[in-house]
Amino acid sequence: MASAGAPDPKIARRLAGVKNIILVLSGKGGVGKSSVAAQLALSLSSNSGPASSSSSDGGRQAARVGLLDIDLTGPSIPRMLGLDGQSIRQSTDGWVPVYADASQRLAVMSVGFLLRSNNDSVVWRGPKKNAMIKQFLGDVRWGQLDYLVIDTPPGTSDEHISLMEYLHHFAPRAVLVTTPQAISLADNVRTLDFCKKTGLPLVGLIENMSGYVCPHCAECTNVWGKGGGEALANREGLEFLGRIPIDPRLVRVLDDAKEVAATQISNGDQKDEDGQSRLTTALPPPEREAHETQETMQSTTPAGTVLSRTILDRYRDSDTFPIFQIITDRIAAIVA
Repeated sequence: MASAGAPDPKIARRLAGVKNIILVLSGKGGVGKSSVAAQLALSLSSNSGPASSSSSDGGRQAARVGLLDIDLTGPSIPRMLGLDGQSIRQSTDGWVPVYADASQRLAVMSVGFLLRSNNDSVVWRGPKKNAMIKQFLGDVRWGQLDYLVIDTPPGTSDEHISLMEYLHHFAPRAVLVTTPQAISLADNVRTLDFCKKTGLPLVGLIENMSGYVCPHCAECTNVWGKGGGEALANREGLEFLGRIPIDPRLVRVLDDAKEVAATQISNGDQKDEDGQSRLTTALPPPEREAHETQETMQSTTPAGTVLSRTILDRYRDSDTFPIFQIITDRIAAIVA
């Protein structure tokens, strides 16, 4: 299914600086695939994430991450990161992604940024989806990235076929997401078959929604069972990356961070006396100079940077963060 010819020159140019490409897949909808993709991007790009390279003092540096949402008919990544309402800028050298933080460590692209309203539906046939994916890969100024995380729609559809055709030459890998339910496991067996037929290597499998921990008594209730994902991984010879329980605090992080950031901005966190955003002026001189001179920084608005800081802080405070950090470290170690 993957093309045996030379890669598309525009895509090859854009992805030349991308070290690792990770597709987040699931054969079943509603398993939390987009939230896993968002958490993976947040964990990798945070200061506590796995290092892209070792620092001079032996510590770990956060990775530079791109998050591409190709769930074209149901783009949820902008909402999850609180970036809905942001827009893509056109530069002389292509599209500039929406940066979720002032240090440009997390670049986000989604068709959701192109819609006039969050309520607009995307009613496209296969050829238009294919053209949109090609444009995301070939026209977006991703720059130097340690990881490009791609959130895909459920199942094995036009989007997946297009991705494999365009990315075949760039050694992408996949992370499979499932819930413990039997129906989810059965659907993901078909996704495993897709990976085998297209030659897409699997990093491993994550069992999501594995139990619900009561915030009051800490008792864990296995709402949809437990262990099904691990059993599937063992049966198919896959790396079991870990299980993630349902965390109400994480839901609130992804749902209402934008409102919290808006409150901070209204309380004066947006501008200093000289009219510059506080997050911009707080940068070290070289980074501040880059912020003022590079076109790519034009996509980072004061609202976006304050919002990103809110999401990162609150994400680290969630019960899921330390659990997912272990999963993130395993993924980074395997793809390295």
